[in-house]
Amino acid sequence: MSSAEARTGEVVEVDTLIVGAGFAGLGLGIRLRRRNAQEGRDESFLILERAHDVGGTWRDNVYPGVACDIPSHLYSFSFRTSAEWTHVYPSGWELQEYLRQCAREEGLLPHLRFGESVEDARWDEADGHWIVTTTARRRYRAKSLVSAVGRLSEPRLPAAGRLDGFPGAVLHTAGWDADLDLHGARVGLVGTGASAVQVLPHLQRAADHVTVFQRSAPYVVPRGDRAYTEAERAELADPAARERLRDILFWDAEAGFPARMREPAAIAALRERAASHLRRQVKDPALLADLTPDYEIGCKRVLLSDDYYPAVASSNVTLETSALDRIEHGTAVAESGARYDLDVLVFATGFNATRPPFADLVTGRHGIRLSEHWSDGMRAYASTVVHGFPNLFVLDGPNASLGHNSAIYMIETQLDYVLGALDHLAATRMPLDVPQDAEDAYVADIDAAAADSVWLSGCSNWYVDERSGRLTLLWPGYAHTFRDRVGTFDAAVFGVPVAG
Repeated sequence: MSSAEARTGEVVEVDTLIVGAGFAGLGLGIRLRRRNAQEGRDESFLILERAHDVGGTWRDNVYPGVACDIPSHLYSFSFRTSAEWTHVYPSGWELQEYLRQCAREEGLLPHLRFGESVEDARWDEADGHWIVTTTARRRYRAKSLVSAVGRLSEPRLPAAGRLDGFPGAVLHTAGWDADLDLHGARVGLVGTGASAVQVLPHLQRAADHVTVFQRSAPYVVPRGDRAYTEAERAELADPAARERLRDILFWDAEAGFPARMREPAAIAALRERAASHLRRQVKDPALLADLTPDYEIGCKRVLLSDDYYPAVASSNVTLETSALDRIEHGTAVAESGARYDLDVLVFATGFNATRPPFADLVTGRHGIRLSEHWSDGMRAYASTVVHGFPNLFVLDGPNASLGHNSAIYMIETQLDYVLGALDHLAATRMPLDVPQDAEDAYVADIDAAAADSVWLSGCSNWYVDERSGRLTLLWPGYAHTFRDRVGTFDAAVFGVPVAG
């Protein structure tokens, strides 16, 4: 902490202020620090993090079984590959250690400000800067503001009052209690998404009985995770070998996109892959029927697991095929009317992804909040810049995620865009505010591309804005087409002089 920052109320001057220390925030920090060192630049940057460690979702989610469903050598920075991955798919703790190592070895620790949440971020039109106040009673004056808070940071929980009267422990998978003793406990698991599929096998082994509240059955395909052999790890000690593997993994993942656009042969093959996996692992006809989804594959996230179905089929697990409705006299009551006496409730109910609370804290030109601009769903030009919010860059935000490939590839694409924009700002010193018509045209292209996608085929999912019905989280195309369109900053779109 600098002496200026140590004085409460002092305004801290900084070129770029980044909010969030997960993959996106750290990735931008690494790129900024490297180019400062390599090109003799002196561009200041700070990274605000509300927690007391880096890692984002991989810091917060520590429930048993937490892991990524993208291979290790693809779900990591291309500019900082690692030979230390132990398995085909990375566990949550491995990803957290990787990000800690990135922060430490890339010299980011002096740039990090832990335990500091944004209370208000406001564009000062007269000054041409962002004024950001935080819970540490500090004010920052920044030329550029970067939101790197991600989409999996605000857990979704039942409305206040709905759980009143429940006598036992209540927790979300993103707030796991490592000291929770499940021995002899009757556990209710609410949800059947990615975190539920990962945590259920642990609950089934540890608890006396588990009731799974299933609103809709997920599609599950084989995971096929395994440890890398010593020979493989020795080969992958060579950076060139890691790059070759990364390239293979990337294009293998790209091959999964046609199914998301409902290409008949591709979606039929994916559907059969999931159905055959279910038939192999579940023999009871009634349970098999209850675990068979009633919507098109890919509309919701396709899950990877080899031990979820065996756990559901275990003698100490009950599958309740309706959602948890309420707590009545201490008893959990499902929408079906079935009643369950439980000791612990575990919510694996995901996150507030389409309506990020951070948007309520950001005010742009004419006193308009970002959440107001996004009243019909998140929107941005190049999935990164928003009209009316000069010099604001949103990472991993509107239509910048994928349903078939690595989020890190998408983040790195946006980093290239942001760095190009920052170069332009440094050269011209003129604020960058994307015109409304450019944003509208980009969003119209997104909406047109998404219209025939599986994500808009009728199911309820967390990719689609619940108010407008627009696909606002995912890029409705191949990952490489996102880079083709978004990877290079173009000043001409902004109607400002091109830096010479």
